[in-house]
Amino acid sequence: MRVLTLNLWGRRGDWEARRDVLVAALREARPDLVAFQEAVVTEEYDQAAELLGSDFHLAHQAEREPGANGVERGQGTSIAARWPLVDVREVDLHVTPRTAGFACTTLVATVESPLGPILFANHVPSWQLAFERERELQALAAARELERWAGDRHVVLAGDFTADPKSAGVRFLTGRQSLEGESVCYRDAWESIHGSESGETFTPRNPLVSDWDWPFRRLDYVLVRCGAHGGPTLEVRSCERFLDEPVNGVWASDHFGVVAELELPRAR
Repeated sequence: MRVLTLNLWGRRGDWEARRDVLVAALREARPDLVAFQEAVVTEEYDQAAELLGSDFHLAHQAEREPGANGVERGQGTSIAARWPLVDVREVDLHVTPRTAGFACTTLVATVESPLGPILFANHVPSWQLAFERERELQALAAARELERWAGDRHVVLAGDFTADPKSAGVRFLTGRQSLEGESVCYRDAWESIHGSESGETFTPRNPLVSDWDWPFRRLDYVLVRCGAHGGPTLEVRSCERFLDEPVNGVWASDHFGVVAELELPRAR
């Protein structure tokens, strides 16, 4: 099973050229589960549906950006799967007054996949540099609800976390520290395959990145919840960046995506 996460950057820039690159790359990548951030959905338009076609089942975040300060109206979070999405829910990430004005969420659905039932979540916390306290609380809120809903299902948590692996929120999700007296452990698919390689997904070598010295560089993740033994309940077979180079001179987004291949663990 292939899981892909990508921040689409709305329809900014040369959208027609970017759309063609995205459609071709998504067709070639053949993902089964997709987490899109900054995807535009309005009464008249569905960006995720335009890019993925009719082979996917879609669910969208209820709250969308109203359109201000250069952010397109209708921007928000979407998930897609080749199998039906059932029991779609959202975790409220408005954890302090500072989160007002941004459509943060963790969008969650159950997917009846060939690997068994999977709880698939797209996590989009606050983006502001100085909001790591909010991101900690948002990671905690998401983890609490996923633990409450998961039961014995596999859990795959993807998204644009706006935080690098050293941050408290990501360290909490990957089992390296507790928050507010609680702890969980998810396996970072990139780290599982590439170890300590930087894996930057938001870098000024991409000319669409307007923030020339943004201090956080690996922002985009595919995580798999761990069991009692053996690490993640789904084995990470591969993990690579997605669209991390221009195609015929066109950069697909201001973020690089991440695509991971998961399977049931092999007998050892």
